[in-house]
Amino acid sequence: MSASLTGPPTEHCWTGVAHSGESTGKVETIGGAETYVAVPPEGTSPKGVILFYADVWGCMFQNNKLLQDYFASQGFIVVGIDYFAGDPIHLHIENPDFDRGAWFEKHHKDAREMEPVWWEAIQARYGKPNETKYFSIGYCFGAPFVMESCVSDKAIAGAVVHPAFMSEAHIENVQKPIFFSCAEVDHTFGLPARRKAEDILVAANKQYHFQVFAGVKHGFGIRGDPGIENERWAKEESARSIAGWFTRWGSI
Repeated sequence: MSASLTGPPTEHCWTGVAHSGESTGKVETIGGAETYVAVPPEGTSPKGVILFYADVWGCMFQNNKLLQDYFASQGFIVVGIDYFAGDPIHLHIENPDFDRGAWFEKHHKDAREMEPVWWEAIQARYGKPNETKYFSIGYCFGAPFVMESCVSDKAIAGAVVHPAFMSEAHIENVQKPIFFSCAEVDHTFGLPARRKAEDILVAANKQYHFQVFAGVKHGFGIRGDPGIENERWAKEESARSIAGWFTRWGSI
């Protein structure tokens, strides 16, 4: 069994600031899973389809909706699977008796069963990978889905933001360009893990890019405080950079 590269979830996984704004996407059922769908501005030819794998707060959390809308504004169709089936972790954080371990175990299993069915339905709607350019992005919980999509021909490029649940094999096996957007303070994917991941990528001559933001913690890419300039800038720059990464590889 491959060694784990990331640490277990921490308090940073279920804390953060809710963002305000009006989301513009819509919710549809695709492959039996509720899916957030955001599309480019009218009259824009899509650059491709982004598969959005959310953190434990789920793709229907307002911050994640706004983030998916941002990627759509940059010219992509964005589809986010609700692999928590309406049961994201933030619904439970005020419950002192909540069993996080049982929640993670259940939803890891459910997500693994739901995602392949959903992916088949996505292809039926938008086209096979040889017909449509697919990209994948994952935050925390969603990172392994991205890494695995970049082993197969599922996605032409991927990005992970403060990732969790990754093994060394995920890094060793990746075949497509992969982008890491990281927090300086992250007990889940901290400095030793980042360096180990980079060592593996360098040794195998993979195509990758790392960015690390000082003064922010795990979760900044979704739940950073927009009232704190550094957190707001890091969140926005992370998303902007990833949109550029996908645009780059989609044009080659």
